[in-house]
Amino acid sequence: MTTAHKGPGGLTAAWARYIAGFEPAAVPAGVRARALQMIQDGSGALLAAADPRVPTGRLVTGLVRELGGSPQATVVGQGFRTGAVDAALANGTMGYACDVEPHHPEGILHPIAVMVPTALAAGELAGASGARFVAAVVLGCELEYRLSMALGPVEQYNLGFHPSAVCGCFGATAAASFLLGLDEEQTVAALGLAGCQASGLMAWESDPTENARPFQMGMAARNGLTAALLARRGFGGPRAIFDEGHTVFRAFSRNPRPGFLVDELGTRFDGIMELAIKPYSSVSFLHPGLDGLLGIAREHRLAIGDVAAIEMRFATSGAHCVDGNPLKSHCAQYILPVALTVEGLRVLDLFHDRRESDAEVARLSRAVTVVHDDELDRLFPERYETVITVTTKDGRRLETRNGVARGYPEQPLEEAEIDAKFATLCGAVASPGRVAALRDAILGLEQAPDLARYAGLMGARPDSEASGGRMS
Repeated sequence: MTTAHKGPGGLTAAWARYIAGFEPAAVPAGVRARALQMIQDGSGALLAAADPRVPTGRLVTGLVRELGGSPQATVVGQGFRTGAVDAALANGTMGYACDVEPHHPEGILHPIAVMVPTALAAGELAGASGARFVAAVVLGCELEYRLSMALGPVEQYNLGFHPSAVCGCFGATAAASFLLGLDEEQTVAALGLAGCQASGLMAWESDPTENARPFQMGMAARNGLTAALLARRGFGGPRAIFDEGHTVFRAFSRNPRPGFLVDELGTRFDGIMELAIKPYSSVSFLHPGLDGLLGIAREHRLAIGDVAAIEMRFATSGAHCVDGNPLKSHCAQYILPVALTVEGLRVLDLFHDRRESDAEVARLSRAVTVVHDDELDRLFPERYETVITVTTKDGRRLETRNGVARGYPEQPLEEAEIDAKFATLCGAVASPGRVAALRDAILGLEQAPDLARYAGLMGARPDSEASGGRMS
């Protein structure tokens, strides 16, 4: 994208005009098809977090159940409805809990984890059609991505901000404003109120419970919906949040590129088209390395007991996030050894430590080194270039380099693989019949007059005949 700038006040007005005038028919068919695929994948991630064995989902849904509220919107996998804002909080938190949701590599974002919960809550509140729900997800993902690129995703990390949370709040505001039918003036206010609430610190990296990390997606969904609901009632907000005074750019970036907000707006949909589907339950930074490691293991027929040490070279800008992180989902020293086990890496491995029960995992975890590589920084975040070197117990050194993981647009998963992942994730709480019905409901969203069928299948309590499946 180029970086052509608008005049003072122009960026906020341009976004408000675009959101208020957005129409599902303006979204190309290929973009809508990609969105349905991402909604399917994100819905599986949501249901996986409804498994009672996942503490994050259990705790956040327990809170909103206790608080109570008007039955406006679905809480995923719990068999009850509550106020739309609290539903967005709970579902947004669950959307990122298991670290298996679609992600945007270049933007370093998890927009589906925010947009599906926001659009579900706002869509149920507004009585929206399935087509408008899908369009809202596209809109929110696109504007979240544009803001992250305008602020600079690495820049946000370097300042200690979580791009998915900060930018996700604006994407959620856009999705909710569209579904609730805000006009341009109301949308200007909603965007300003999003700016007042935009937040999310990388401090979650020090929380080994894995609760604070997904909570920030819940915050973004809740805050974006709140901004739109208040603006719809006439509540005022800053009128030039992207343009004048204490702007988003001034708060969250030292080197912004504001033109990313509007360049080719309405003709490009990179926010949804460039999303990647995760084949592994872990931070996306580790996925090229996981592909490389498992490729070496297959080629040379290595088991975990054959491996003496693993070295992973990664861009300095991202290596700090995976080097010895107390969060198992973000810890190379944990994820790489677990992936080599017979069972492989499973969702629930993020919530109980296999180093405590598997001596081989514990041994190899102490022999994993992450090298912070300044040379690889030149390619980051456009590519998550990773060099994996495996030293075997018999003295061999086996090396591979990869920057594009399976599941990226350049190396997409087969439809059968996507469906198998969906069935496994949903299988933690849903029977095979319910899983099949949910997939059909998602693929039929554009013809659905409302969200009742999708919401009903997502919101039902765990089935007694669920398989308890776990993605590996």
